[in-house]
Amino acid sequence: MPSIYQRALGSDFEKLHPKIQERFGFSSEDQIASIGSGVMDEVWRGRFYTVPFLYLGTWRRIMFPEYGEDIPFTVENYAYQDSFGRETVTWVRTFDTSKRRRFDAYMIYSESRGCIVDYLGSHQHLAVDLNVSVDERGGLCIRSGGQRFYEGRIAFSFPLFLSGIADVCEWYDDEAQKFRIQVEVTNPTWGRLFGYRGSFDVTCPKVEEGGIPDHIRPLREERRD
Repeated sequence: MPSIYQRALGSDFEKLHPKIQERFGFSSEDQIASIGSGVMDEVWRGRFYTVPFLYLGTWRRIMFPEYGEDIPFTVENYAYQDSFGRETVTWVRTFDTSKRRRFDAYMIYSESRGCIVDYLGSHQHLAVDLNVSVDERGGLCIRSGGQRFYEGRIAFSFPLFLSGIADVCEWYDDEAQKFRIQVEVTNPTWGRLFGYRGSFDVTCPKVEEGGIPDHIRPLREERRD
């Protein structure tokens, strides 16, 4: 079974650096995970008026207001079939700031939308279309698009002026033999909201069938994409 990133990129997947192909080329059938650990050189936040918005994000493990330098970091990528039978890849990121914070995301490939859809947070309230591409370093670049809010019978497109546009790029640094990542979340009106940059190493442990750790799975799953 191809990974969701192979499906989204098609033949461009082969343009990725071999290490990035290895990191994003597995599916639930492979029964492995990709676990990264390292240090964020910087975790930053926007101006003072973004702080309430960032605190609100901690409620569902989406964003957080803490910032600093040299912050220990882990990212846990597991591939599994969710309760609706969809191939899902986790992006559970933990930052050891002054208060340990998590940033959770669950990605699927949506046939109806023709792209990856990212469910943000512990309860998957936000569904975000993702555009993926390959940069000149063979890195995987992700840019967020349309966003929708789902809760029970409530469903609406999230207005752009209230949401952030995320640009994510992950690549492999051959000289340092490290994975590197840079994330920047901005808003057309409010400017820079949140982001981080740093490096990490990756291990690919074996995952037994049904062996996804409980702390990785979302507390609620959303069917609508």
